[in-house]
Amino acid sequence: MKFIFEVRVKPGTTVEEYADAWVEASRIIQRTPGARGTYLHRKIGEPDTVLAIAHWDSKAARDAKDDRRDATVREILDRHARTCEITVIGEFEEPEWQVEPEAARSS
Repeated sequence: MKFIFEVRVKPGTTVEEYADAWVEASRIIQRTPGARGTYLHRKIGEPDTVLAIAHWDSKAARDAKDDRRDATVREILDRHARTCEITVIGEFEEPEWQVEPEAARSS
């Protein structure tokens, strides 16, 4: 499953600062059973906005994680709560169908 959220960095913080902390927290969170990686995408035309996509084996695996158990993750999440506006877009199943470019299918 995918957990997708948008982050708007508030003035006084850069998206690079957010990303550095996000990578640090993600390295710890990725040790959680069922975690399958995360990605940040900067929004075109809005350099202080990123889309985050976290991949999990299942919704149950994501729901079972406890970000507050680790002091480093807890501190980073608390800082992000002050320096960012985070909008959860939603939780999505793995795709039922996928369309790939012709070149990807022939290789």
